Amino acid sequence: MTTTVAGGKPSMVRRAAAAVALVALCAALVYLAAAALSRWDVLLASVVSLGVTVIAAWYILSRRGVARAVAAGIAALALLVFLAVVIASESVVVLVVGLTLAAVSVAAASYALIPASPAIAAERAPQAKYPVLLMNLKSGGGKAERFRLVELCRQRGIEPVVLHPGDDLRQLAEDAVARGADILGMAGGDGSQALVASVASQHRIPFVVVPAGTRNHFALDLGLDRADVQGALDAYEDGVDSVVDLAEINGRVFVNNASMGVYAKIVQSGDYRDAKLHTAAAMLPDLLGPEATPLDLRFTLPSGQEAKSAQLLLVSNNPYALARLRGGGTRERLDRGVLGIAFLRVDSAGQAEKLAALEASGRVQRFSTWSEWTASEFEVRSSHPVEVGVDGEALTLQPPLRFVTRPGALTIRLPRSAPGRSPAARTVRVMTRPTVVALWLTVLGRPSATR
Repeated sequence: MTTTVAGGKPSMVRRAAAAVALVALCAALVYLAAAALSRWDVLLASVVSLGVTVIAAWYILSRRGVARAVAAGIAALALLVFLAVVIASESVVVLVVGLTLAAVSVAAASYALIPASPAIAAERAPQAKYPVLLMNLKSGGGKAERFRLVELCRQRGIEPVVLHPGDDLRQLAEDAVARGADILGMAGGDGSQALVASVASQHRIPFVVVPAGTRNHFALDLGLDRADVQGALDAYEDGVDSVVDLAEINGRVFVNNASMGVYAKIVQSGDYRDAKLHTAAAMLPDLLGPEATPLDLRFTLPSGQEAKSAQLLLVSNNPYALARLRGGGTRERLDRGVLGIAFLRVDSAGQAEKLAALEASGRVQRFSTWSEWTASEFEVRSSHPVEVGVDGEALTLQPPLRFVTRPGALTIRLPRSAPGRSPAARTVRVMTRPTVVALWLTVLGRPSATR
């Protein structure tokens, strides 16, 4: 997605904010270091108890029966020890002060380094003659019904097309184009967005995203306000166009990502939707335990070597910013014309402990088996059908799985009032060297960029 960003010499206010960010960061580091040195025994006890908790959690996930029960008891005891140490040593005060200083640093850095009002580099789009919005009334817990999208569409001169049980969404979109639709929109989840987007792309007409699904990750990375379902309709009347990429897996279009590995296998279970925790607890020992058969996912690394298994393999439409695994991350841009590929393996309790520490500090990329890169195409081989989660939908596909990127395949029409900037592009990480350098250059009054 193309955006224009304010540049040039930073203002005095931004220079001051950059100075505050650096001072707060230094104060937080010095304060925490002094607290750790003065109470090294507390630090040691905290680290050990948390380490024991993580190792016990690995055994809870990867074992059954007595081993799991014993690990659960040890984890509970270790957590009690950690809480007792924190409370008895009054370390809560240290954590609060440290976190407060860190929050001040992040907030000031965000103001100093991120343009306040990025604008989409496009002129106002022409008015559509025959606008159409397809909608799944049940998606997102019934968002389309709660926001009265059918009524709102009719008020705005947009034809509403409601998806009913048994309907073919692709055919509904094709029929709308056959009737003369010159812009298509979709109010629903990311899987539905991808399907209608593929039709819009094929017919070279603009596409409107209405965030009426559960998570709406595509809308998030486009810079839309996911809570403003009604406001997304403004794209039909006062919109701007932006060109983004699509991706394919064996010819099927996706807008976000395709995940393979442990999670993809678990969500294939028929019991998963009704009992997520119970299903995961029942399946994980067979996937992570000492007797587990490595997942048959073979692919070629950038080095030319062949990886023969992975517990997490993610292929995305443009790369994600994955400082942490939880939450899935976001993408700064959707127009780079590449696939993002990431994978890792965790084979022991020791590795699980290291991964947990890196996850907590936002440095998961430093894990020993973590690898990520970009490519225009990618292939996954296997001896069996592969379970894949594609834009949140559980699928089983025949190998080989062939991924390709389709650069600039889709014209997105966004409301002029939309933020138009991905959270990944709004995020700064003050503990990284590029950000510290950018802050220092801003203090000196020089133009800088964190990316």
